[in-house]
Amino acid sequence: MNPTLKEQTYKQMLYFALVSLTMAFAGLTSAYIISKKRDDWVSFDMPLLFYYSTLLIILSSICFYFAKKAIQNENRNKAAFLLTMTLFLGVAFIYFQYQGYLALNKVGLFFTGPESNISSSLFNVVAVAHVTHVIAGLIVILVLLFNNYKKKYNAVNMLGIKLGEIFWHFLGALWVLLFLFFLYII
Repeated sequence: MNPTLKEQTYKQMLYFALVSLTMAFAGLTSAYIISKKRDDWVSFDMPLLFYYSTLLIILSSICFYFAKKAIQNENRNKAAFLLTMTLFLGVAFIYFQYQGYLALNKVGLFFTGPESNISSSLFNVVAVAHVTHVIAGLIVILVLLFNNYKKKYNAVNMLGIKLGEIFWHFLGALWVLLFLFFLYII
C-alpha cells in the first residue's frame, strides 16, 4: 500500500473513532445538563485535585509534542525520555483523578450507593469514562516506546507517532473541555 494512502486511511479511521468518542461524551454532558433541573440535584465545588490533573494532562501533551519533534530530528533518546515523561504524567493524571474522586467521597458525594446523588454520579461516570480512554492512551504510549526502542520510527516513518499524538492530544483537549464544562456547570 502506498505510504501516503496508508497514513490517510489510518488517520480517517482514527478520526472516525474520535468523532464517536466525542458524541459519547456529548451525550453524557447533555445528560448532566438535563439532570441539573431535577429537584434532588446537588451542586458541589470541584476539588483542587482536578485542577492539578488538568495541568498534568496539558503538560503530558506538551511532552508528546516534543517527543514527535525529537523523532523528526532522529533523536531517539530524547524521544524516549519525552515519551516516558508523557507516560509518567498520564499516570499522575489518573492518580490525581482518583484522589479527586476520594475527595468527593469525603464530602459525602458518592458514585453509587444509598448516599449517592445524580450530580456526583454523573460527574464520576464522565471522569471514569475519560480515565478509561487515558488508560488506552497509556497503552499506546507504551507501544510507541517499545517501537522507538526497536528503531521503528524515523523522520520518514512516523505513522505510529502521528496517530498516537493525535489520540493523546484529543484526550488532553477532551479533559480540558470537560473540566471547563464542569467548572462552570456544577
